[in-house]
Amino acid sequence: MEKNMEKNKKQGFIVTIDGPAASGKSTTARMVAHRLGWLYLDTGAMYRALTLKVLQEKIPLDNTKEIGHLAETTKIDLIPSDKGTKVLMDGEDVSMDIRLPQVDKTVGPVCEVSTVRKVMVASQRKLGEKGNIVAEGRDMGTVVFPDADIKFFMVASLKESAKRRQKDLAQQGINVSVEDLMYEIERRDQRDSNRENSPLKKAKDALLIDTTKMNIEEQITFVVDKIQQKREYKNEGL
Repeated sequence: MEKNMEKNKKQGFIVTIDGPAASGKSTTARMVAHRLGWLYLDTGAMYRALTLKVLQEKIPLDNTKEIGHLAETTKIDLIPSDKGTKVLMDGEDVSMDIRLPQVDKTVGPVCEVSTVRKVMVASQRKLGEKGNIVAEGRDMGTVVFPDADIKFFMVASLKESAKRRQKDLAQQGINVSVEDLMYEIERRDQRDSNRENSPLKKAKDALLIDTTKMNIEEQITFVVDKIQQKREYKNEGL
């Protein structure tokens, strides 16, 4: 698998952006991909879509066998659109539903199921075969694309992360306190960091970006500049 990925990687440039919840990685990755004219690979949306299906099917979170089977039989597609990446689950647009608080609370245990991660990683690598992508998630630089051309790991303070998530939810008409969101974000990040399969962690060769005091334009500019520098470096054969 790794050898095939390395062969395919040479067809284009692969960028990974990992980090904890609400660190700014999703918006930054989406806008960087748009600015470069590349594919935005929103891997978190893929896990959220499956989590939504688990909730709809009312599968207990400790029934890992059934959740794994659901991962193998559910079709999840990421479709570029004028408003960003559209998420389809078995042909249904679930782009808004996957951002609901209940999905936030449930996605962690679903991500830990080994069959789920196996299916998702295979799908993500397939999407990345042609290169020229910005892949965003929690294990892009460590597991899915360990040979990516450039890697970033974004972080932000817990309170700032909660404020950002609160703003996103408010735009959907959902009101949640900053304190509740701080609890949920911290709980999920701790769980993801300590899980056995593909834990959340910074790749050794990833550039660390603390976005706490950065606005979105500063984040995008920083990442794009680093990508362009790396591309020039590679083109010069250095």
